[in-house]
Amino acid sequence: MAKTAASPPKQKRIPDKAERPSQLALELPVERAVSRDDLLESAANRLAVDLIDDWPDWPSHVVVLAGPVGSGKSHLAAVWAQQAGAAILPAAELGKHPGIAAEGNLVLEDAGPGTLDEEALFHAFNQMMAAGHYLLVTSRSFPSAWMVQLKDLQSRLRLAHLVELSEPDDELLSAIIVKLFADRQLEVSPQLVSYLVARMERSMEAAGRLVAWLDREALARGSRINRSLAAEALAAMETCAR
Repeated sequence: MAKTAASPPKQKRIPDKAERPSQLALELPVERAVSRDDLLESAANRLAVDLIDDWPDWPSHVVVLAGPVGSGKSHLAAVWAQQAGAAILPAAELGKHPGIAAEGNLVLEDAGPGTLDEEALFHAFNQMMAAGHYLLVTSRSFPSAWMVQLKDLQSRLRLAHLVELSEPDDELLSAIIVKLFADRQLEVSPQLVSYLVARMERSMEAAGRLVAWLDREALARGSRINRSLAAEALAAMETCAR
């Protein structure tokens, strides 16, 4: 069943002029939520969410989670890492940490052509299997597209359980946007959320940038987040993407 965010409070009170003399909004850090309760789901990511819920009853000690940029691979990996007490390491840096797979469960992020130290990954597989630990690898593609040359590593990768993530669908993007606003103690109308979802880049990162822009600009201007401001935000995001 899809997770839904709790009803957030109304939009932030806009400070009066005495409280914001420069009219500049400070971008306050927003804590990244990585608990299971914060993991939203839809058809686009349900298989991956089920995988997180099923641990440690995985079909293999090695799982490859593949999907496009912005599909939520890093968020899912962070949630699993918290549950499993796993270290998180960029795949490109594995060679700098010999023995890390023998120490505990591990997440390797962004594996693929150009980021793999094949010898290091092969040894990490062996260490992990000997110790009974679990390895979650995130990638934009499945291992068959990694152009692995080391035969022994190819055979190890064939043992991995593969899970594919799709780009966020409307249901998931809507839930993400509502939650991102709620994390900033803002509430917007369902109509505004639908307006954004229909026009924005389909990624979780884009949702984060969009909400941050709207929050910052609304505070700086002393205005509410409405459709006019949302249209400006979408135009700004499109300009930045060029």
